[in-house]
Amino acid sequence: MPQRSRSARSGSPPDQQGAGAGAALMHAVLGAADALGESVVVLLGHLDFYPRFGFVPAAELGIMPDVEAWATTHFQARTLSCYDADTKGMFRYAPPFYELG
Repeated sequence: MPQRSRSARSGSPPDQQGAGAGAALMHAVLGAADALGESVVVLLGHLDFYPRFGFVPAAELGIMPDVEAWATTHFQARTLSCYDADTKGMFRYAPPFYELG
């Protein structure tokens, strides 16, 4: 995989979920990533929420996380218009991601 990463953490407070803010944010992120020429977006997220935006288990695309336990749980990926099927390999978040807790 290319040696670059853009990281963000997002979510809606439980009392505001279902109002569409999370979906609007996801559409904005995907649009921005596509406009920037990114080929794929990966995330750790709820398996019932992100597939509606085209996310699949990242392993289906040959993208594996550096934390083995994530590979079969919440590690997902979505291809963008610049996607190349040769984009495979180990994904590592930027170091600050691991400090978020």
